Amino acid sequence: MGRVLLIEPAVGLYAFAMFMIYPLLQQYVYRRLWFDLSGTTYPAESLSHCSNNHSYVTIHQAVQKETSIFLLKSELCFLIPSLISALLLVSYSDHCGRKVAIVPPLVGDTLFALCYVLVSRFSFSLSYLLAASFLSGLMGGPTTLIGGCFAYVADLCGADPEGKKTVRMARLDMILGVLTGLASLCTGFFIEAAGFTWPFLTAVFLHLINLFYVLVVLKESLVLPNPSLSSSGHSEAPEAPRLRQSQALTARLQGVYLLFATSKRRRNVVLLLMLAAFAFFRVALQGGMSIFILYELNTPLCWSEVLVGYGSALSTAIYLVSFAGVALLSRCLPDAYIILLGLTSVAAGLIMAAFAKSTPLMFLVRLPLLLSIMPTPVLRSMMSKIVSGSEQGAMFACVAFVEMLSVGVSFTMFSSIYAATLSWFSGFSFLLAAGLTLIPAILVCVLLCLRLDVYEESLILKEERMENPTETSELPP
Repeated sequence: MGRVLLIEPAVGLYAFAMFMIYPLLQQYVYRRLWFDLSGTTYPAESLSHCSNNHSYVTIHQAVQKETSIFLLKSELCFLIPSLISALLLVSYSDHCGRKVAIVPPLVGDTLFALCYVLVSRFSFSLSYLLAASFLSGLMGGPTTLIGGCFAYVADLCGADPEGKKTVRMARLDMILGVLTGLASLCTGFFIEAAGFTWPFLTAVFLHLINLFYVLVVLKESLVLPNPSLSSSGHSEAPEAPRLRQSQALTARLQGVYLLFATSKRRRNVVLLLMLAAFAFFRVALQGGMSIFILYELNTPLCWSEVLVGYGSALSTAIYLVSFAGVALLSRCLPDAYIILLGLTSVAAGLIMAAFAKSTPLMFLVRLPLLLSIMPTPVLRSMMSKIVSGSEQGAMFACVAFVEMLSVGVSFTMFSSIYAATLSWFSGFSFLLAAGLTLIPAILVCVLLCLRLDVYEESLILKEERMENPTETSELPP
């Protein structure tokens, strides 16, 4: 139906709506648990009590622990169904179009935001939020939508010998980051002016606009065969179409297996090393960044919702500078060196955050993190370049699965560690995350030392397909 081949508006709207909800979740749960544990409303009008009054410090530590545990439960409720949904939906988009991986997460997040409206408006039990997290995960979640969007870009860029794919994927990450920061900034003022209900309603409205854009305006990037051309003209039993669809679905969902089974060992080694590097990078980055808000709400910082919004908005500079870094450095540096530079940025920023005990220093933490997003689009682009056009969905399904698993593991691990180490050193989790960046750095160095160059591998893949022009990546009927 659509006539526009522009996925960026869908990514931007989704990022803005989603990250109006994410900071709200942590702050709303924090205030609800503060009231449940202390019997008083959250004292946001003054911050002096935070570091001077011993009773408030005790309450802060108790609320921090309970909030970490609740967010951990919420993440697990989301993670378990989303692992399967992300793998199936993005892989199946190779055969049904990329919108099959974009629309379900939008529907799920719309329902998720509506549940938050009800809970915040009527003070329902927080358990309803766990059910909403499970429903959102069942519909795929953010990694499914983002995986479908990156596959959409891969369709448009094709083989991309000039490296435009890397830059455009970096642009998607930049849009995600910038709109995320703006949403977080608006959320802070929203909470201060109108409470929690209006931000949730705004997120619902934005998701509905996005659904209209994707379903009506956006054109499908994948050219699909006309089903009528395959019809033989003969009548079929009523069960036959359903049986054929079931067999087709089973075959299509094996695309991830065929991605590795139909390729030579050298490409598989390269792809697995890149996936492993991507996974550990996401664990380190997401694990460190996921506790930023809790760390800022805790003593001695005790940030208000507006300061939290300012901090999140300032983080948009990270995405802008990372995009500029990829656009410029990709012209003169191999992809592997850009990744190593980004990993160094992550480690430096997280180490600085571990010892940030004042508001100015916590704002300055974003400075060494300015290049920390670069490994994400570069690794995605490197993996996309070594698979064929018909395997983009299967490849990005693997990436979405690995990313979802990494985010779940990092959130689970770091929430538990943060709660356990809160009483003696609240910055320990940042140091641990910084140390984990060594693992993807080692994996990337292995790629360099073994000379497993992705561009050479891409040429090998083209030669294989020229030698076997009839070979496809689908199962025989």
